[in-house]
Amino acid sequence: MASTSTSAPTVGFDLDMTLIDSRPGIHACWVELAERTGTYVDADLVVSRLGPPLAEEMAYWFPADQVPAMADLYRELYPSYAITGTQAMPGAREAIRAVQSAGGRAIVVTAKWEPNARLHMKHLGMEPDAVIGNLWAEQKADALLEHGARVYVGDHVGDVRGARRADAVSVAVATGPCSAAELTEAGADVVLTDLTEFGEWFSDYDGC
Repeated sequence: MASTSTSAPTVGFDLDMTLIDSRPGIHACWVELAERTGTYVDADLVVSRLGPPLAEEMAYWFPADQVPAMADLYRELYPSYAITGTQAMPGAREAIRAVQSAGGRAIVVTAKWEPNARLHMKHLGMEPDAVIGNLWAEQKADALLEHGARVYVGDHVGDVRGARRADAVSVAVATGPCSAAELTEAGADVVLTDLTEFGEWFSDYDGC
């Protein structure tokens, strides 16, 4: 890993559907949760709208007073059911390396529970400089500001809002539930098809 320069940018990355395709693993985890609780869950629908916090999705399937306990059970199941089925998104490893090779820091800022986010990085052999979890949409600005991130890369309109709140360049990838048009309308500065296009964009980025 290249040494960090004070003039090189810190770039934040979202996790689900930005760096990793977690749909197969999350699908399996929800199926197991449904079987253990005897509750109907449309796991296909769940994985079509990844991004918001787990509690929001839980609220579609469980009464409000059960959501905290079900979220705890889901997180307990997650390492056994969701990690090995998850793959890196095309260009994800290269995007992290592009930032680090330029002397910058690549950090992950995600709504996912942080221990599980770290498990994904370890399993896939990705080595970001920091992993910060449990932050969604505008909340992500807290971590972006703390780490001095000048760019935030994500696939959801919530990621765009987080970047804007942190006064960071919003780079959106149309690999998640939000279309390129939706990401543009939300205020993304740049919309890429996927992370395979990030390296070229980053090499031309003049924010250092």
